[in-house]
Amino acid sequence: MTVYILCFILFLVGLYGAITRRNLVKIVISLSVMEFSVFLFLALIGYVEGGSAPIIDPAKPDALYVDPLPQAMVLTAIVIGLATTAMLMSVIIRIYRKYKTLDIREIKNLRG
Repeated sequence: MTVYILCFILFLVGLYGAITRRNLVKIVISLSVMEFSVFLFLALIGYVEGGSAPIIDPAKPDALYVDPLPQAMVLTAIVIGLATTAMLMSVIIRIYRKYKTLDIREIKNLRG
């Protein structure tokens, strides 16, 4: 149970960073921390203490198995998250080249 609470705390740390920071790169890093906490939570949902790989053995009908679906979902989400982070970083580079700043307040005040 404490691991799930730690995942929630990690998510809140990322949310705090995304809300309070003004630098675009720091905001993207905070979003990545939030994403990682969700990935960790999903991987923990599928984990079973003492569970084995989901290869069904007819000789052991009462064996515990680890659910592979959350693991597959997390792997897919990691790839999507990596692509999203790369896209955000490329947009940040373009913004920096145009405005010469990464501060949200200064970019918001500039028009053009």
